[in-house]
Amino acid sequence: MTAQSPIVEFQSVTKSYGEGPLVLDGIDLAAQPGEFISLIGPSGCGKSTLLRLIAGLSSITGGTLKIEGREPNQESAELAFVFQEPTLLPWLNVSHNVELPQKLRDVPASERAANRNRALQLVHLADRGDAYPRQLSGGQKMRVSIARALTLDPKILLLDEPFGALDEMTRERLNEELLSIRDQQSWTAFFVTHSVAEAVFLSTRIIVMSANPGKIAHEIAVDLPQPRTNEIRLTRPYQDLVAEVSRLLRSVEESK
Repeated sequence: MTAQSPIVEFQSVTKSYGEGPLVLDGIDLAAQPGEFISLIGPSGCGKSTLLRLIAGLSSITGGTLKIEGREPNQESAELAFVFQEPTLLPWLNVSHNVELPQKLRDVPASERAANRNRALQLVHLADRGDAYPRQLSGGQKMRVSIARALTLDPKILLLDEPFGALDEMTRERLNEELLSIRDQQSWTAFFVTHSVAEAVFLSTRIIVMSANPGKIAHEIAVDLPQPRTNEIRLTRPYQDLVAEVSRLLRSVEESK
């Protein structure tokens, strides 16, 4: 059987801004289609920068980075980004906010509407299309942000700590919903988080990064049953993995 080619591949990637110090150094990372990779590490270790490199929002300084064998900026139509804040336009209702990326790409109105309706159904907001951002809870706003990204039918979904500002119950519920959507759509995810428990719940692989400059310190495979539901948080294998990743993260932080 022929080995599957990585959908994203970093080879000895470095990143610095101008004449400043290295932000990332010697990044070697290959992601297979359908993986869910979480990035965790101290503040300033380059997690968000790594996502920006994949998105083509910033260029590498050295090494090579390929998305399906091509330069990142050639793959922008295959990729969507969910940021820390929902960044919804307050004067547009939910439906129009969700449609916006498609409108900017001149997608025909009938196709936009079909994609919007499908995405809102996936995030359980099919009945809130006429609502405005001020009428939504924090969790609902983030669902709208995710729906907006999903209308682009991405192969790669980049998520930069999207649930960090939410309460624990809402966060856990959105974790489950995100995996349910991934099971239906099969995109590859890169997910930045500061929560070890969240990383273990969501991921097929966790990357622990060190700082100054940012490097990959540890990679941990997460071999937990799929689909994952809230009950898995009560199991010994899940709790053992949370403890192990927490230990590795502490060792990285103490070595700064």
